[in-house]
Amino acid sequence: MDPPRAGSTPEFLQAVSRMKPEKLVYISCNPETLQRDLEILVKLRWKVERIQGVDLFPMTEHVETVVLLSQQKPDDTIEIDLDLDELDATSAELKATYQEIKDYVLKEFGLKVSSLYISQVKRKCGIGVGENYNLPKSENARVPQCPKEKEEAIKAALKYFAMI
Repeated sequence: MDPPRAGSTPEFLQAVSRMKPEKLVYISCNPETLQRDLEILVKLRWKVERIQGVDLFPMTEHVETVVLLSQQKPDDTIEIDLDLDELDATSAELKATYQEIKDYVLKEFGLKVSSLYISQVKRKCGIGVGENYNLPKSENARVPQCPKEKEEAIKAALKYFAMI
């Protein structure tokens, strides 16, 4: 399409959109009306693929602008309406990983702690862990308990990561 300097009309752009061509080439001699019309086309689910200036009038200030647009398919984008105020920002899943806790305890206290110890301390603090995470395989299995020193270090890490 090559509208006059005044640009296209919203009705014409809607009609073009209803015809559902795969591609649209828009040629414009007026940057202001081009911008206005492209904003309308984007709202009508068109996507700007490429823009190229063409100097048809050497030694003047006039430049033609050629824009290639393509029809945006419904599956090209996904719109998500997310209210961040409704998210539970205190959830442990949104905080530190086991590896981050291990790294923090090693760096700050010089202690190596296992995932078993971290899950034991998390349970003691009321932080949910997977139902069967780090539980013994049998009822009679002897499970090492987290030493007090490591428990305090893990609690410090949980406080650092705002998990408790």
